[in-house]
Amino acid sequence: MRYVVGVDLGGTKTAAGVVAEDGTVLLTEQIPTLNRDGGEAILDATAALVKSLIGRAAAMGTTVEAVGVGSAGVINAAEGTVISATDAILGWTGTAITTGLTERLGLPSAVVNDVHAHALGEAWHGAGEGATTALMVAFGTGVGGSFVVNGQPMLGHRFVGGHVGHFASPLAVHRGAPLPCSCGHSGHVEAIASGPAIHAAYLREGGSAALTDTKAVFESAHAGDDLALSVIARAAAAAGQAVGGLINILDPSVVVVSGGLADAGELWWSAMDRALRAELLAPLAAVPVVRATLGNMAAIIGAASLALAL
Repeated sequence: MRYVVGVDLGGTKTAAGVVAEDGTVLLTEQIPTLNRDGGEAILDATAALVKSLIGRAAAMGTTVEAVGVGSAGVINAAEGTVISATDAILGWTGTAITTGLTERLGLPSAVVNDVHAHALGEAWHGAGEGATTALMVAFGTGVGGSFVVNGQPMLGHRFVGGHVGHFASPLAVHRGAPLPCSCGHSGHVEAIASGPAIHAAYLREGGSAALTDTKAVFESAHAGDDLALSVIARAAAAAGQAVGGLINILDPSVVVVSGGLADAGELWWSAMDRALRAELLAPLAAVPVVRATLGNMAAIIGAASLALAL
């Protein structure tokens, strides 16, 4: 049995696990991401995390062969570098992830964007297992996605494939003006359908400032708050429209929806699914749309699949 380490490197935390070639996760550890200390410091901390797991695995008689990483940012998977990143991780742009980890660990390594890693995990041993093509869309702090074909994510010519939060949504407007998006443009899906967008819409429409986050808006909706119900319904409809449009374009075997909003219950899911089904072309009416099943392990398992392919 072969063993590798999969790493999920995000803006606030870095999680990693020793993963067997059958997808079983043996060991896991997690550290805060040093998101204000620059790329080299993050690589140092990540390598230390991986070394800790390698040591624990060795004590069990298990040898780790390689490392796979799912990283925040736009990732050049061919060169193993960060093309661009937001201020969530300062000094991350330009970091040579695979070269840096291989130098520190003496092991081969591979990297893709973290959403692609998440999708790879779900396609390999999650909700998309067994499907030849799987579209995954995540709705949480942001909106992202990946299209996996025969176990390979479609990264795009410039490695920007999967940024499904950044195309126009007819619902991303307020009083006739497109809503600003996190990418610097306006009127995009993420501006109306992400978790923070729900909270922002609630406040924008006159909701109580005592509700300090998206979770509080959902709690208020469950308590009968009509404004909260309306804001969530609009965001879910925007999400469903977006996913339905992608299904019409890509015709996937299965659609996997993940993220904090997908896990928020039927209030969001039912409205999203209704809007999605209303968009579909007739031959696509029965396409399966399912919740992700691997949770926080998805990106670790997906990143491990990269390492196993080295």
